[in-house]
Amino acid sequence: MSTTRPYPPGDRGPDPDGPAASASPPATTTAGPIRQIRRLHLIGASGAVPRARDFTRQALRDWGWLPAATADQRAAAEDVLLVVSELVTNACLHADGPEELRVSCNAKVLRLEVVDLGTGTPAPRTPHRAGRPGGHGMFIVQRLCLDWGVVRNVDGSGKTVWAELAAPG
Repeated sequence: MSTTRPYPPGDRGPDPDGPAASASPPATTTAGPIRQIRRLHLIGASGAVPRARDFTRQALRDWGWLPAATADQRAAAEDVLLVVSELVTNACLHADGPEELRVSCNAKVLRLEVVDLGTGTPAPRTPHRAGRPGGHGMFIVQRLCLDWGVVRNVDGSGKTVWAELAAPG
């Protein structure tokens, strides 16, 4: 499901009477409180995609997703790494590079967030043409994830592209 929401699922946005809203979305997922969150700063980093994959792979090890005990668990971890690659690659190609990767997890959902300063809105190419090179990133994200979307920064500069995947059973 492709979505563009002003705020992540379950969040109604900043309190109009409260302090100024943060530029980053709150650290919550649709499945409940976060068990843990990891952040990787990528501003100006060379090799952002392999760095993001290695960082995420280590988080998956620390959280017990890897080494995988079953084929389903291995597939779930591989899906996470593929989605990280696609989101960070998109930021590199279309948004002057990623600023930060956030990986968070609770018992049911793993959430990936890539922050960039781009103005565009990622979307799967339609119609999707499997035989043509390029343009498959957001189609892959859409197919592998429970949900994904875009949250615009409050100040108008940049966005956070997020995706949620089911934790292995």
